[in-house]
Amino acid sequence: AALELTEQGTRIADAAGGVPDDVWARAAQHYDEEQLVALVSLIALINAFNRLNVIVQQPAGDYQVGQFG
Repeated sequence: AALELTEQGTRIADAAGGVPDDVWARAAQHYDEEQLVALVSLIALINAFNRLNVIVQQPAGDYQVGQFG
């Protein structure tokens, strides 16, 4: 349910129109309100990092162990 919500919540490029009610209902069956808030917040944070990678043209998964230290 969490992955389905994430997938639907990040479909911006194809103008999906937001998260369908049935997807939200399935997530709500598995998570309480506080957990849904946390899940939506994490989805938004992941989305923000992905958008930053697009802006600075940094491909995801490019990290090499020890590159920063």
